[in-house]
Amino acid sequence: MKKLLLFLLLPGFIFAQKSKAVPLFNGRNLDGWVVYGTEKWYVEDGLLVCESGPDKGYGYLGTEKSYKDFELTLEFFPVDNGNSGVFFHSSIDGTKVSGWQAEVAPPGHFSGGIYESYKRGWLIKPDKSLDNVKMNAWNTMKVKVLGDVVTTWVNGVQMITLKDPVFAESDGKIALQIHDGGGIKVKWRDLKIKTLKN
Repeated sequence: MKKLLLFLLLPGFIFAQKSKAVPLFNGRNLDGWVVYGTEKWYVEDGLLVCESGPDKGYGYLGTEKSYKDFELTLEFFPVDNGNSGVFFHSSIDGTKVSGWQAEVAPPGHFSGGIYESYKRGWLIKPDKSLDNVKMNAWNTMKVKVLGDVVTTWVNGVQMITLKDPVFAESDGKIALQIHDGGGIKVKWRDLKIKTLKN
């Protein structure tokens, strides 16, 4: 009887293990990530830091792995300017990225909105009344992609839900962005991802 009970519980146990959130950043180095461009990405005091370099161009830090359906959580701390973003279902060639971006930006600039690079542009912007990003403070973000639906939260507030059939047809890397123009510095921590089964 005990063996039968264990057998019946095993599939659920396996699924639970597969859906456990795992760290994307180890707090020590950039293992598991690839730097694109000449902007600065480094680890300081256990934090991941992005900073504009002398070229003042776009820069990306992308995962080596690709992801399709997932729930991504992280914290970001805008130090200077803060114009950044979290890309998903993306492919990167040099500093040209194809994919969707959950906006990370200073107050009043639509953090949590979804922008599709080099294609349709802004797909959805959150209502300005929802804006709650704080400069020089830790903020939380969650991005959930399941099938053709993406939902974002900033500091616990749901910013958008977007249904787009193109999501369901692709997968790709997670990538953090430094916007061009220079003068940008953002710190990141507690980046975790949980794969979802659609």
